[in-house]
Amino acid sequence: MRRRDFLGALGGAAAAWPLAVRAQQAQRVRRVGVLMGYAESDQEGQAFISAFREEFQKLGWAEGRNIGIDYRWAVPDDAEARQRFAKEIVAQQPDLILTQNTPNTAALSQLTRTIPIVFATASDPVGSGFVAGYARPGGNVTGFTIMEPELAGKWLELLREMAPHTKRAALLFNPTTAAYYEYYLKPFIAAAASFGVEGIAAPVRDRAELETVIAAQAREPNGGLVAIPDSFLNVNRAEITSLMARYRLPAVYPFRFFAELGGLVSYGNDFLDNFRRAATYVDRILKGAKPSELPVQAPVKFDLVVNLKTAKALGLDVPLLLQQRANAVIE
Repeated sequence: MRRRDFLGALGGAAAAWPLAVRAQQAQRVRRVGVLMGYAESDQEGQAFISAFREEFQKLGWAEGRNIGIDYRWAVPDDAEARQRFAKEIVAQQPDLILTQNTPNTAALSQLTRTIPIVFATASDPVGSGFVAGYARPGGNVTGFTIMEPELAGKWLELLREMAPHTKRAALLFNPTTAAYYEYYLKPFIAAAASFGVEGIAAPVRDRAELETVIAAQAREPNGGLVAIPDSFLNVNRAEITSLMARYRLPAVYPFRFFAELGGLVSYGNDFLDNFRRAATYVDRILKGAKPSELPVQAPVKFDLVVNLKTAKALGLDVPLLLQQRANAVIE
């Protein structure tokens, strides 16, 4: 090779070298910690993670290439596991943390004020102290809410449509996992009064209390029940819908998976959609956006699901108009 050609080739390689280095740096593996409020074997919890991962991949993130995701799973009523996993995640110093449910977000937000946190689902993030406001969160936490408190009146309205003779309605929640229960209880009591229905609270603190509380409601004539968004109730959905059937108690639920398990009717936002939208915030923050400047977003997709089979078993006639409004009717 002539000296001039050699020097030209060397110069070209030298010029290309910084570009290659920059490309490698741009593809460095980022780390995301995830704390879920389900057992790892729970099908719903796995479905939520699948929705997040699918959307995240569409945005250009591939596990093992430019992103690493570390998952932890803690059922809502295991406070010790939740705190232990939260500390493990923070100790790893990931670039960002994704949380699911209000208790998990509370545990992590108390441990770090610097690592960005995105909650895929949470109730009352302002009242829970996660953010200063919806439009401008102001700290290291932002994300996506589930239902607004006004839906408590809608759930009661649905209960009355399904079971017109309802005179007494109880709001079911676990005060430990749903410390925000007043967020829904106050509008529920107000709506009950407007319907001429007695509205009461029905707290349940652990799985063992579920049957006691539900049986007590069933003993009263013309009773019904409304379940609020609560990670404890979500995890124990099979037990709850089974008890409602056994005690022949009409009930309204906040999420579709209750109706699919035999619940009478459900109305609430689409959890899968929340996790897809959460992927967009994770993407934006990893690319330089600040959580403090990303507004907390309300849900945009809602499902009304009616279980005709359960209605028939309870001796209830579902109004045709309600069936026509439903996104899904289970027969």
